[in-house]
Amino acid sequence: MDIKQIQELIKFVAKSGVNEVSIEEQDFKITIKTNQAPTYVNASIPAPLPAAPVQSQVVAAAPIIPSIVSSDKDEIASNYITIKSPMIGTFYRAASPDKPSLADIGDEISAGQPVCIIEAMKLFNEIESEISGRIVKVLVENSSPVEYDQPLFLVDPS
Repeated sequence: MDIKQIQELIKFVAKSGVNEVSIEEQDFKITIKTNQAPTYVNASIPAPLPAAPVQSQVVAAAPIIPSIVSSDKDEIASNYITIKSPMIGTFYRAASPDKPSLADIGDEISAGQPVCIIEAMKLFNEIESEISGRIVKVLVENSSPVEYDQPLFLVDPS
């Protein structure tokens, strides 16, 4: 099971209202428990894989989207694709403070290319773009907390 499959499983459990799910395979075991308190993911995996923290009560942050006043801008903004956060954590634009940003405004990106890092439970997870295009806007400040599904970047796919 890779990180994306684990994240999808966590989303499914959070939405379904199930209190506990356990999956055992040959080389790993994962248990997801929910009660009205925060949910924890316990995984014993031979190779270290980052796990996303989950809470059963998620308070959605208002997405940071630029204010648009004219209908022409609405049409332009609707042509952009949003890269969203796949987890809760702290957003970083670079691998370390002395390194350059993984993705800046105007950069051409391709699918599978790392665009930022999200730290969750002391694990640094590279977030890869699922689309190709040019970054138009960075919607989150460096070292800011982000919520699950919060918009991070606007990308022009053309």
